[in-house]
Amino acid sequence: MADFHIPGVEVGPYPVRAGNRVVPLVGGERAFRRICEAVEAAQRSVWVTVAFLEPDFAFPDGRGHLFDVLDRAAARGLDVRALFWRSPEAWAFEPGGHFLGSEEDHRDLARRGARFQARWDRLDKTYCHHQKSWLVDAGGDAEVAFVGGINLNNGSVTAHPFSARDGGHTQDVYCELAGPVATDVQHNFVQRWNGASERAQALGAWPAPEDVHDLALPQKESASAGEVDVQLTRTVRRGFYSDDSAPPGGRRSSVSGGEHGILHQYVAAIDAARQAVYFENQIFAQPDVFKCVEAALARGVRVIAVVPGTPSMLVKQARSAPGGAPVFEALAALGKREGFTLAGLAASRGGGVYEDVYVHSKVAIVDDVWATIGSTNLANRSFFGDTELNASFWHAETARSFRNELLSAHHGADLSQLSFADAVDAFAARARENRARRAAGLPLEGFAFAIDAATWGDAD
Repeated sequence: MADFHIPGVEVGPYPVRAGNRVVPLVGGERAFRRICEAVEAAQRSVWVTVAFLEPDFAFPDGRGHLFDVLDRAAARGLDVRALFWRSPEAWAFEPGGHFLGSEEDHRDLARRGARFQARWDRLDKTYCHHQKSWLVDAGGDAEVAFVGGINLNNGSVTAHPFSARDGGHTQDVYCELAGPVATDVQHNFVQRWNGASERAQALGAWPAPEDVHDLALPQKESASAGEVDVQLTRTVRRGFYSDDSAPPGGRRSSVSGGEHGILHQYVAAIDAARQAVYFENQIFAQPDVFKCVEAALARGVRVIAVVPGTPSMLVKQARSAPGGAPVFEALAALGKREGFTLAGLAASRGGGVYEDVYVHSKVAIVDDVWATIGSTNLANRSFFGDTELNASFWHAETARSFRNELLSAHHGADLSQLSFADAVDAFAARARENRARRAAGLPLEGFAFAIDAATWGDAD
């Protein structure tokens, strides 16, 4: 591993892998276009894990629904597999959005003559198999993987940078990976595919359980494809999946006993921060992270957390839930600290009207040398309950470029010539100015505006 001051983690099966190519893909339009290009160039296989899927979802450029993309690949003779999350309990309070594999769903697949294979995987109660990953040409020379948090819904197919003329923005990120880390994406998919809870049930596989077979685990590490160090980390609940095999060059998996590598990596990165930490996340409400942020602020580290200005119902429910008060009291305390800024994103519509950008990203950047991109919200359920997947990388040029892309777009001016700390200070100042402009009904400069940490997530 390169000589960076931020450590990797020793928990979980996947080591820090050298020799990778990493391309952050900001915005659903860009990410989905690149994923579709990779699928269309595939020579042997396409495997995808799906958390949420709208019935009328469509990829950009007229490529159609997920099933259209998968069926075209299968028609070329490729091994095409989709792993879906099943949760009737979640459907009861949040109907739509995930593909349950019901009798009607199977009839729809039969009517369209779906050629891909599928399995369904269930998590108890309302927890979610939340990973969103793609692996194209697993183990081959042209192998490429994608790890991130963008759901297959039409609201996510938005461009970046934003245009104030357009509406319905969702801010989100994927990460393109090639090299030895793709071996770990393959290992994760195979473990989940072979251990999918519904695989033997009548409606647990497509076209039928007896026609859908297990996969072999990877036997060798993929070839080098670049110069970036990358580590894959996961959240996996205790008791899920019985295969504790080690990936090539890695450690024995601990999935049957549970994995919390993403939490460990966040704590290690924040604890090692020297200059600045940038979060962009749908949810910012996790006590371990807050303790680390408080200590970082005490060391003089600047911290920005970009969140939805209008948060999800999960945040509002957490604030009002029994036991939720201490978490939000800790967030309020952070809001009083020098060097901390909680911010949202919004587009001015004129006449004192603003449209909040829904921040769905799950990313962090530390000191312009380390970043993580994945499916993980900064919340207890993502660190302990849901099934999650993140890719963290150590590479100054890539991390700095990623930071510049995000902060400059949200600030509204090029911050690439500033140090990370100075860029964070400029961002924070712009966010405070925009909060005052918004209160006065004036157009925003850029998109970032400061949020009161003491009231974020209050019920309307």
